[in-house]
Amino acid sequence: MWGARRPKRSPVQCRMTWLAAYLGLWLVLQLPTLGTGTRVVYKVQEEQPPNTLIGSLAADYGFPDVGHLYKLEVGAPYLRVDGKTGDIYTTETSIDRESLRECQSQLPGELCFLEFEVSITDLMMNSSPRLLEGQIEVLDINDNTPNFASPVITLAIPENTNIGALFPIPLAMDRDAGTNGVASYELLAGPEAQELFGLQVAEDQDEKQPQLIVMGNLDREQWDSYDLTIKVQDGGSPPRASSALLRITILDMNDNTPKFEKALYEAELSENSPMGHSVLQVKANDSDQGANAEIDYSFHQATDMVRRLLRLDRTTGLITVQGPIDREDVNILKFSVLAKDKGANPKSARTQVVVTIKDMNDNAPSIEIRGIGLVTHQDGMANISEDVPVETAVALVQVSDRDEGENAVVTCVVAGDVPFQLRQASDTGSDSKKKYFLQTTTPLDYEAVKEYTIEIVAVDSGNPPLSSTNSLKVQVMDVNDNAPVFSQSLTEVAFPENNALDDLVVEVSASDADSGSNAKLVYSLDMDPSSKGFFSIDPDSGEIRVKTVLDREQRERYEFLVVAADKGSPSLKGTASVAINVMDRNDNDPKFMLSSYNFSVMENMPPLSPVGMVTVIDADKGDNARIQLSVEQDNGDFVIQNGTGTILSSISFDREQQSTYTFRLKAVDGGDPPRSAYVGVTINVLDENDNAPFITSPSNASYKHILPHTSPGQQVSKVKAEDIDSGVNAELTYRIMGGNPFELFQISPQSGDITLEKEILRKHHGLHRLVVRVNDRGKPSRHGTALVHFYVNETLANRTLLETLLGHSLDTPLDIDIAGDPEYERSKQRSNILFGVIAGIVAVTLVIVLVVLVRYCRQREAKSGYQAGKKETKDLYAPKQGNKSSKSKSKVKKSKSPKPPKPADDEEETGLQKSLKFNLMNDSVSDSPRIHLPLNYPPGSPDLGRHYRSNSPLPSIQLQPQSPSASKKHQVVQDLPATNTFVGTGDNNSTGSEQYSDYSYRTNPQKYTNKQVGELILSPPDAPPLHRGAIWTEVWE
Repeated sequence: MWGARRPKRSPVQCRMTWLAAYLGLWLVLQLPTLGTGTRVVYKVQEEQPPNTLIGSLAADYGFPDVGHLYKLEVGAPYLRVDGKTGDIYTTETSIDRESLRECQSQLPGELCFLEFEVSITDLMMNSSPRLLEGQIEVLDINDNTPNFASPVITLAIPENTNIGALFPIPLAMDRDAGTNGVASYELLAGPEAQELFGLQVAEDQDEKQPQLIVMGNLDREQWDSYDLTIKVQDGGSPPRASSALLRITILDMNDNTPKFEKALYEAELSENSPMGHSVLQVKANDSDQGANAEIDYSFHQATDMVRRLLRLDRTTGLITVQGPIDREDVNILKFSVLAKDKGANPKSARTQVVVTIKDMNDNAPSIEIRGIGLVTHQDGMANISEDVPVETAVALVQVSDRDEGENAVVTCVVAGDVPFQLRQASDTGSDSKKKYFLQTTTPLDYEAVKEYTIEIVAVDSGNPPLSSTNSLKVQVMDVNDNAPVFSQSLTEVAFPENNALDDLVVEVSASDADSGSNAKLVYSLDMDPSSKGFFSIDPDSGEIRVKTVLDREQRERYEFLVVAADKGSPSLKGTASVAINVMDRNDNDPKFMLSSYNFSVMENMPPLSPVGMVTVIDADKGDNARIQLSVEQDNGDFVIQNGTGTILSSISFDREQQSTYTFRLKAVDGGDPPRSAYVGVTINVLDENDNAPFITSPSNASYKHILPHTSPGQQVSKVKAEDIDSGVNAELTYRIMGGNPFELFQISPQSGDITLEKEILRKHHGLHRLVVRVNDRGKPSRHGTALVHFYVNETLANRTLLETLLGHSLDTPLDIDIAGDPEYERSKQRSNILFGVIAGIVAVTLVIVLVVLVRYCRQREAKSGYQAGKKETKDLYAPKQGNKSSKSKSKVKKSKSPKPPKPADDEEETGLQKSLKFNLMNDSVSDSPRIHLPLNYPPGSPDLGRHYRSNSPLPSIQLQPQSPSASKKHQVVQDLPATNTFVGTGDNNSTGSEQYSDYSYRTNPQKYTNKQVGELILSPPDAPPLHRGAIWTEVWE
């Protein structure tokens, strides 16, 4: 409690108050200047021989290997660094992983690192050193053999132990780690114990725990002890091994084993705890009584440090402090406690104990100041030139605190008003260990201050906080540190082109704050190669003159440096920039980029469309380069836009009317006097596919006569067409689109030649209309269509019919083929039917003739009365009057005229009439029966449109139409000249212009329908066979 009087403040409290003021200033001003370092990591096996290369900073991490100095700051005596290359080597002091202080208190599985620091100083730039922080991971090698704590291990096992019971065996220890640590255990037993005991290895908290397993019944009276050998081996290559004697003592019966209340005991112990301070108490219970229930506690698998720092009461299990506890030496104690009863056959149990050492703020921060890079320290003093750059490091300050947590968080500041500050050298450090560069904050001036004493204060964050101080003297060395200074850092001059030689451009001046020879100045020019030789400067006065005639069009601006150097040692220089802008004069004509312009445009473009663009330049500047464009010989077809140089058309182009336009452009600048230039422009109008091909021949109404015997492959016609477009738009192709169903003709796609491809057959006779399409190759393509007519026939006698067919063709849609006679096939079929009917009639007639001959043979009178040239009596064809039941045969009386046929012949005549389908009628002109036959045969060709009649002088019966047609306008019987007469008779003695044959009906189909009607005339029986015939009549509808 506070008394009535305020106690006097101690020196430490005064220092803490003073430190708090500087701490706030440091937090505001110094933290933004913190820097970062570079972390380097290497790996090396322990126990390497001296001068073994661990790594190269230049080769491995890309640090420079020329003009830099490498210096090992931390890492001795295990490491050394080559000052030029940064190669890191081992030294005579071998790196032993198990002996390194940093790795002695590590837990299993943790990596072992050896830390080092290297500074890199640029010898050329004379800049602040760069600090590299690195770690070398020390890799374990198998250089330690696993060993048991004692060469003899004793285990006591009751004789009544159940088979399968397990008894722990003390662990073997190996200073190596990882795979080089303990890997396996092996139990070697003699014949007497081989079947009684076995070994089982359990994994317990990353440890291999050997356990003895009872495999048989034990009998103390037979054998009271057994000596076995237990062997341990690590996993190194080659492996290391050792063994111990395992002595097993068989005890009398002890029923119960002690049991701990907890399997794991944990406690925290503050460092610096007093002797006898209670840490924790372990407790085990035994259900037996008497000596079998008394428990004896002991350490199990405890290190020497545990046994040195802690004491275990063997009776109560209380663990107390018996040595100085320092967290900085050890931060955790981990061991086992064994509880064993005091029975004749003692039984034991084991528990794990973990004691964590809690930090107390019992360590003040430590401040270490050492040289860095080229700056060396001697007797606490550093020498530094006054011309060093700002932020030059003069020392490396390392602040650390052995405490942890908040007790180790250290704040470090520079005390006093000095031009130095601390900048964090690396961001990889911890709160308890930090590195700083002590560097300058302002330029040093020997003339102002020659020496500084820098005090560095470090304070941790404990309660109460602890602090420490350290100081460094810095001595400033004098140099020629004042460079010449120009009155203007940049001087700009406007100077006209086309000048005279040695004209004065400008005069510059500089001053030097130094005195004596350090203030005497010499001027010179520092120019790039492109400006050398144009200007010169007087070294004493600083006058700059021109040495050549300047041309603004060649170069408009010159920039160079003026250097003022003092005569100090070393000499200092000051520079200023000079910029000379060359003023323009109108000494250049406008210039078109091309000597002439040719533009191509598509036709049919709308007016005021751009057709081209010209570019004109003027090497001058300002008004001298402002150009006006105009069209010379302006007829209003074209205009030009000033500014863009775009030529616009006032008209819409039609290439077929005019394909080329030529004119001139004039360019005038705005100088005084003005200058001008001309250029020719040609506009070429490109074709657009706006015209379809035009058929020049043949005309649609014309035709070509082709004889039937024309040979295949012969050219029969040619289609000619023109296209007033040009290029591909005028390239034409020919193709037959219709009218060629027989593929009788073929047209050349390029020339339009039409050739006959096949032999002309009878069905091809007649008119053919080819639909030929002529396409150009434009996109989109345009086409024209031509109708090409061919007339296939022997003659052109019937021109009226041909003209009618041509007229009908022009009226017929193009998708309907006109090729030959369309009725040809149907006519052919009807002709076949007619031939069949005629054949049937002939067959029936022959049968009748045979019958008549047989009857005449029986009637001799009839034979004697036969006259040549007479037919049989018409009674043969007259309808029968008698009964069908009459006798089929009767005697014939001898007479000149034959008797009427017997009723028995009715059946034959009736069948004959049915087969011929005759219509028997009486005619007023003749007594012979009139037989009407429908003969619907179309004409074979226009030349076959004839009307046939008999040329016999004998009377005959005229043919009549099968159907009534008297009312039809065009159904008439015509008498044609003898040349168009065809006579059909029963023998070969008839005469006429053409012979009757089957080909008379195989004609080409026509586009027009017609009917043929006719009458078959049967002459009276007494008429000679020569005069039998038929008359054919064609009627066109």
